[in-house]
Amino acid sequence: MPEPVVELRGVTFRYPAASASEPVLEDVSLDIASDDFLGVIGPNGGGKTTLLKVILGLVQPQRGTVRVFGSSPHRVRQRIGYVPQHAQIDPSVPATVLDVVLAGRVGRSSWGCRFGRAHHRAALDALGQTETRDLAGRPIGTLSGGQRQRVLIARALAAEPELLLLDEPTAGVDPHVELGLTDLLHRLNRRLPIVLVSHDVSFVSTHLKRIACLSRRLVCHRADEVSRELIAEVYHGEVRAVEHGEPCALADPGCDAGCGDGAERGPNAAPSEARKT
Repeated sequence: MPEPVVELRGVTFRYPAASASEPVLEDVSLDIASDDFLGVIGPNGGGKTTLLKVILGLVQPQRGTVRVFGSSPHRVRQRIGYVPQHAQIDPSVPATVLDVVLAGRVGRSSWGCRFGRAHHRAALDALGQTETRDLAGRPIGTLSGGQRQRVLIARALAAEPELLLLDEPTAGVDPHVELGLTDLLHRLNRRLPIVLVSHDVSFVSTHLKRIACLSRRLVCHRADEVSRELIAEVYHGEVRAVEHGEPCALADPGCDAGCGDGAERGPNAAPSEARKT
């Protein structure tokens, strides 16, 4: 059996300023395979973003081991693409879309922020993968939210990663844009593993292969195993399901990868949202 792309064993982490409080992550173990499409859900403060930072080697756990591609995370960081939550792009900065995507090549450039033809080709290829190549010359501040999110994914892809981490990539976009992003991620998952943090339980249970429920401690489930009872346990409270009939614009017809076709949307017949009450 091939070695996991990511392997966490007994990881415990707390931020220094909170040394006297409970850890953010406690005894977390996780394997991520080369074809994985893993969703990470859980309450605010449950450790989701911190988990991504541990995989990236941006923070070091006090206990446990982390291996990425069989090595320490900081040694292989260039092989990981990362789309952070709420990535800030100042619309007043006179940068084009291509400039932003080229920033993803910094780790592969021996000249810092000076980019040659090979780097431009890689950036344009990343824009092509996200169907935004026609935006290359546009000022970044003129893009819609959905376009900007695709460009940020292109920036991560420009590094030619072998693992893609995304933190809330569908937050703040409308349902039609979300569906397009979903199709894009399915295409990318054909060639690289993806880990996606989200608060949208229905999204991850409909479109992803596995779900990691994280609230300090982590438990993995197949997407079809997610239930309202499980979600209530993860979010530490009763969950209110918001049901949508077919005429509603939020009803998810399934993406081009076939998700949701002829099946109920989870958890347990598919709310578009799950809210703690």
